[in-house]
Amino acid sequence: MKSHNRLENRIRKVVIAGGGTAGWMTAAALSKVLDRAMCEVHLIESEDIGTVGVGEATIPHIRTFNQLLDIDENVFMQKTQATFKLGIEFVDWNELGSRYIHPFGTYGEDIASLPFHQYWIKLKELGIAGAIERYSFASMAARENKFTRPLNIPDSPLSSFAYAFQFDAGLYAIFLREYSELRGVVRTEGIIKGVELREQDGFIDSVVLQDGRRIDADLFIDCTGFHGLLIEGALKTGYENWQHWLPCDSAVVVPCANINPPIPYTRATARTAGWQWRIPLQHRIGNGHVFSSQYMSIDEATSILLKNIDGDKLSDPKLIKFTTGRRKKFWNKNCVAIGLASGFMEPLESTSIHLVQTAIAKLIKFFPTRDFNPLEIDIYNESTIFECERIRDFLILHYKATKRDDSDFWRYCSTMEVPEPLWKKIQLFKATGHIFREDQELFDVTSWLAVYDGQGIKSDSYHPLVDNMSLEQLRVFFARFESVISKCVDVSPTHEKYINEHCAAKRS
Repeated sequence: MKSHNRLENRIRKVVIAGGGTAGWMTAAALSKVLDRAMCEVHLIESEDIGTVGVGEATIPHIRTFNQLLDIDENVFMQKTQATFKLGIEFVDWNELGSRYIHPFGTYGEDIASLPFHQYWIKLKELGIAGAIERYSFASMAARENKFTRPLNIPDSPLSSFAYAFQFDAGLYAIFLREYSELRGVVRTEGIIKGVELREQDGFIDSVVLQDGRRIDADLFIDCTGFHGLLIEGALKTGYENWQHWLPCDSAVVVPCANINPPIPYTRATARTAGWQWRIPLQHRIGNGHVFSSQYMSIDEATSILLKNIDGDKLSDPKLIKFTTGRRKKFWNKNCVAIGLASGFMEPLESTSIHLVQTAIAKLIKFFPTRDFNPLEIDIYNESTIFECERIRDFLILHYKATKRDDSDFWRYCSTMEVPEPLWKKIQLFKATGHIFREDQELFDVTSWLAVYDGQGIKSDSYHPLVDNMSLEQLRVFFARFESVISKCVDVSPTHEKYINEHCAAKRS
């Protein structure tokens, strides 16, 4: 196509339906990469419609998104009441009384081109190596409530870990709204009550607001939450239900007051029919009890939540109902669903905001013309389905790999059939210690090993080349690495001190 014709065929207007974290992340990113003279970006939201707000904990990839926007990290943390996050602690998941940390970063160092954990499997069996978390700076720093940003020290554990944030998602949306509007995004206050389709091809032509206003566009982004007013309400895309693998369908959420310094990690504590999250922010703690309504009543779930929060509750508990799964298409015609409109997986591994981020990245990569090339749309959908299914499998692992049999819920989870890719990964690790990752799936070797070990899945063997190194060589290496980790933790400041010195929010 000649460049002149391509310019004539460009997307001239994008409408984002819905605000919240997903809507304003999308608006901010598009305002950064699109020329406002070439393409208008409009966002429609209503102050009368609340947001779910479960996405307060993140994974390290959020830093890449903020860097794309040229956001100063300390300013971002001040504006969103953020704390740092080194991982997630899982309590009572394998059995009552058990606990482990899924850290960001790595365990140890590869030795002779083999993963560190292959040697650890051998030495742990021989009683030489300690618990796997002793070889992770992120894990050990989290245990001691220590934090520092990575330092540029070659071959040091202080340079080889990652971190994320725990922040107020509502404040993040406000922060990104200010960012977006400064860059030309037009916000419209209103409730969408209808969607008009083009007769010739079924594409969305416009959305109609409650007051009768009609807003048209070339490309529509559906950020309207669980209902998916555009992707489902108008385009009837369909939904794939994963409730049989991820049986929780409800959450009761409530913030509470801080009574202790914030810790640099999220906590997920297994309960009788689900689990409870604890996310410490600078100004409060976010709490939620995710549960299966088939096995527990709302009243009981609320009671359990309120009995297990640190300080006084700051609002009345709020109930959220959901169905785990995904849209059958994430991009349908001229509509892309982002955030809860695209599907939902409970926030067990803090992936909600990450999925918003990757959807935006793929949309920018395949940003269309008004021709809407079906091959690009197919690739977008195929890659997003793969991404979601691999995250789904990792979440299922937490439920499946348990010794708990103290309730009907856990007996169901431990005996359920799992997707074949997950079953193969588990069997491969048990037989060989090998952790196989397909293409660009999200969770890495550290993540899988943390959950395998933390929830009692052991390997019967290790890589044969491990035996090329003598036990004495390995003993010295492991002892040295453990000692270095300990010293790095000792010299690191407390999490509270680091925040106070670099990014404490202003107190009103």
